[in-house]
Amino acid sequence: MNEAKSAVARPWQRKFLGYSLTRHQKPKLRIARSSLERLTEKVKVLLRGARGRSLAATIQTLNPVLRGWAAYFQLAETKRALEDCDGWIRHQLRCVLWRQWKRPYARARNLLQRGLTDERAWRSATNGRGPWWNAGASHMHAAYPKSWFDHLGLVSLLDTVQRLQCVS
Repeated sequence: MNEAKSAVARPWQRKFLGYSLTRHQKPKLRIARSSLERLTEKVKVLLRGARGRSLAATIQTLNPVLRGWAAYFQLAETKRALEDCDGWIRHQLRCVLWRQWKRPYARARNLLQRGLTDERAWRSATNGRGPWWNAGASHMHAAYPKSWFDHLGLVSLLDTVQRLQCVS
């Protein structure tokens, strides 16, 4: 018997095959925290090499991982973790975009092309804040919403899991 894997604890404190249970009167199957951490590490590794490639190519390398992960965790009954992961992945991709643009002129030009006003685009491009802050700011959400990533073909974990649950 493996003592590291064996323990006596509450069901919501343990994980089995990547799943855990919620702490409710009627427990629901959820994705274990350690599984979510492994996914975020894997996505970070894939996105490290994204600075020299187009966003479409980056999404194509990311999609098989997301699709496989969603298929494995299709039995999950909670959707909060999936929503959070989807939002975090889009935030990471917006951060990649911001870093690729490098200069304020390129940032303003790209924000203008996506429909922001002249003043808002220039104020956003020259705000002096870092890529992570800008990737989560309202100007990037307005210019690059979820529908834009869907159009590029980014796999949404929540949408995929819900689609797989309806099929089975």
